Amino acid sequence: MARAKNSSFHFFNNIYLYTMNDPTTILLEIVKLTLPAIIVFATAYNILKSYLNKQYQMKLLETKNSLKSTSLPLKLQAYERLSLLCERIIPGNLLLRIKSPGMTVEDLHMALLVAVQQEFDHNISQQVYVSDNLWSIIKQARQHTINLISACAAELNQSDNCSKLSELLLEEYDNMSEKPLDTAQRAIRREAGLLL
Repeated sequence: MARAKNSSFHFFNNIYLYTMNDPTTILLEIVKLTLPAIIVFATAYNILKSYLNKQYQMKLLETKNSLKSTSLPLKLQAYERLSLLCERIIPGNLLLRIKSPGMTVEDLHMALLVAVQQEFDHNISQQVYVSDNLWSIIKQARQHTINLISACAAELNQSDNCSKLSELLLEEYDNMSEKPLDTAQRAIRREAGLLL
């Protein structure tokens, strides 16, 4: 019986060797062995690629949310500070803080210009958190306020009492149809509203 097994094994082995000598059969055997491996590899590659892309997108979203939660309060604080800047450099508000008895037109003029510039300098870093357009509007409003103060002071005798400058400045500001500081305030509210 042992011989029969050997001879049958030998017989099948010879058939296998005989059929493997045919190039078409060899090619078919190679394809039969490699095609499933290629399919498995491609499937695994696509699944892994999809998984890694989803993980990357989730990590990116987490990072964005983390940055938003950190930067949102800073941006809102910037809008708040710029709004306060606009309020503080309105001529009427400036005069309440700066005007004192005994000042001349020249004294008040210089004190107002210094106050406007100091307010602006104190808030200049806020430009990092707002759009270029909004920052430009705020700079224009500040410059318009400086120009208005200087124009009113130029119409008066520099040694006169500061009350004349106060009255003229308030009158000119009230007569303006479109106040740049009001425009800046609206722009601040509009841009801050986009974040909320």
